[in-house]
Amino acid sequence: MSPPLVRTGSDLPPGERTINPFAIVDGAAELIVFIEEVFDGKERAEARTPMPSGALIHAEVQMGDSALLLADRQPGWPVIPALLQVYVNDAQQVLDRAVERKAVVITEVTPFYGGEDLARLRDPWGNIWWLYAPARGGDAVPHWEGGSTYMFDSLDETLRGIANSGNQQPIRTLLP
Repeated sequence: MSPPLVRTGSDLPPGERTINPFAIVDGAAELIVFIEEVFDGKERAEARTPMPSGALIHAEVQMGDSALLLADRQPGWPVIPALLQVYVNDAQQVLDRAVERKAVVITEVTPFYGGEDLARLRDPWGNIWWLYAPARGGDAVPHWEGGSTYMFDSLDETLRGIANSGNQQPIRTLLP
């Protein structure tokens, strides 16, 4: 029998996970600070790889048991923000910390399927974060038929707004 195509557990290098999200942004070093301040992330200093210009070609921020890999956009490259799902203990606290650092709330903390709360934010680099937290109370969102469409509508409005603006730049380049 041949080994599985995807490596897991002890087949991975120490500290690594099977899948690792990557974002290419303008201002990777500042995004690292945002993640440290909002999510209590920790940069993996040994992974930081600057170009002669000082731009980061590679960096990693540890969050819980996972890492987000980052790079600064290079000349001719597009910004490629990430869509990220993060399990947190207090979604409202994370939202508040993010908003203090110029993130935009997409979805307020709302009861969701499976007895958890869900919130969403868009950081100043254009990444969209799904925050899942233990339920604070309230009724879980019912199935689609006859239930609230807020969860879908809040994300839909944001993504359509980005697409229809003709400018898919991160928020930080659009702020005065």
